Amino acid sequence: MISKILVPSDGSKSAQRAAGYAVDLAKQLKASIIALSVIDMRSLIAQTVPALETARHTIEPIEDYLREAAEGYAGEIKKLCDKSGVASKISIKMGHPVEEIVKEAKRSKADLIVMGSHGRSALSATVLGSVSYGVIHNDASIPILIVKG
Repeated sequence: MISKILVPSDGSKSAQRAAGYAVDLAKQLKASIIALSVIDMRSLIAQTVPALETARHTIEPIEDYLREAAEGYAGEIKKLCDKSGVASKISIKMGHPVEEIVKEAKRSKADLIVMGSHGRSALSATVLGSVSYGVIHNDASIPILIVKG
C-alpha cells in the first residue's frame, strides 16, 4: 500500500505537473506527501567563479537566495496539498539532486517517488545529466512514477 509519496521539485513546469499528479494520487489513496527541493550549489559555483577565488561573503547571499527558491518550490506543493486536504511536509536538502532524492526516499520510508521529466533522450540525459534518469538508475527498491512535462 502507498502511504507516503516523495515529490521532488526544481520549480520547472514538469515538476509542477508531477506535483499535481502526486497530490491527486495521494488524495485517492489517503497518502501523505513529502515535498522535497534540493539546493545544488555545485553547478552555480562551477559556472560563475572558481571555488578558490570565491569569497565567503559572496556565497552566503547566494545560499540564502537558493534556499528561498527551494522553499518556494516545496511550498507550492504544500499549498496544493492543503487545498486538496492531503497531509504534507516540506524537506529542503543541499547536495547533488539525484543522491539527495534517493537518500530522502529511504530516510522517510517513501513508498513512491513522483517526479517530472523534461523528456530528454537517454543519450542527452547521459550527457546533460537528467535528474529523473539518475534517480531511476540509482535505486531499484522504491517505485518511481515519471511525469513528462
